Amino acid sequence: MHITSLQLFQFRNYKHYQCELNPDSIVLYGANGIGKTNILEAIYVGTIGKSHRTNDTSDLLMVPMDQASIIISFEKKDTLHTLHIKLYKQGSKEILLNNTKITQKELLGTLHTVIFSPEDLQLIKASPSGRRRFIDLELSQTSSTYYHKLLQYNRVLQQRNYVLKQGKGKTRLSLEEWDEQLADLGSFLIQKRLESLKKINLLIDLMNRKLTDGLENLTLYYKQPYMTDNTLVTTKEELLALLQENREIDRKRLQTTIGPHRDDICFFSGAKDLKKFGSQGQQRTAILSLKLSELEFIKSEVGEYPILLLDDVLSELDEARRSNLIKFIHRRIQTVITTTDITDFQQLGNVQYIACGGEEDGGDRT
Repeated sequence: MHITSLQLFQFRNYKHYQCELNPDSIVLYGANGIGKTNILEAIYVGTIGKSHRTNDTSDLLMVPMDQASIIISFEKKDTLHTLHIKLYKQGSKEILLNNTKITQKELLGTLHTVIFSPEDLQLIKASPSGRRRFIDLELSQTSSTYYHKLLQYNRVLQQRNYVLKQGKGKTRLSLEEWDEQLADLGSFLIQKRLESLKKINLLIDLMNRKLTDGLENLTLYYKQPYMTDNTLVTTKEELLALLQENREIDRKRLQTTIGPHRDDICFFSGAKDLKKFGSQGQQRTAILSLKLSELEFIKSEVGEYPILLLDDVLSELDEARRSNLIKFIHRRIQTVITTTDITDFQQLGNVQYIACGGEEDGGDRT
């Protein structure tokens, strides 16, 4: 899979931007603050229908415009496709695949990408919600069933929490209907997460050893704050029993305390928990290994490598890790990289360089 061309209209600081992309490495270079990341953001919007930087669609529109467009042509399994996303300041976005309107749900799994941004370097230190979001997005890109079950689970969870808040102080409040659905959907999500982590663990340790020249290993563990005796809760029956046992706690807290929405992923090097004891360098390498293992995982699930988007992360790595990363991705995966310094790529062949820059007001850029 690779992108062949990209067009932006009134997107962020680009009034009109158009470029053809080679199937190997594309380096977007220039000073900070000129819109390199905006190009990666546009490609990522083509993956999930929204930005990884903001939840407000109006942020993506050039001021003072009331609409914007992203057009991505890409080749998938030797077939050329065109994706057109129309963004509006007011109203819902429109998504067209080969001139046929599709929903945002249908978009997921169409254009596969993996993005690595500076914010991801905080993934280990950040709250569990970011790590859950990572695993959910990865599985949603490769399994429409998982994505639909996740949407259903979140909907039922929201309803149960609403009932708990509305029924504050009512001890006889019935939660049977919600518990049954949460246990059924939740057990599916947990089991799929564990299946994917089993595959990722085979890949992530290999990637980490490549980046550290074999000096460090890496393993991911699934953690549930409600599990007992270090035994994971995975079946519908186990989840249902715990939901029923914790009803009084849930009534007091006015929220659901059992289920995959509470789970977490831990990073370990040997017996060392990297969140508590890992150095900044180890944590960064672990996240990079995670992203590279995500590439291999998606390839194993869909048959093709996704597109890799690297947003100014090379400057965060030491020289050896930068070199190992570039060697791994070059001529294997279409990679779009933003950087202020092209030195690391000058010894490589088949690299496309695109200079970013121009007027600060977002004038025409081609």
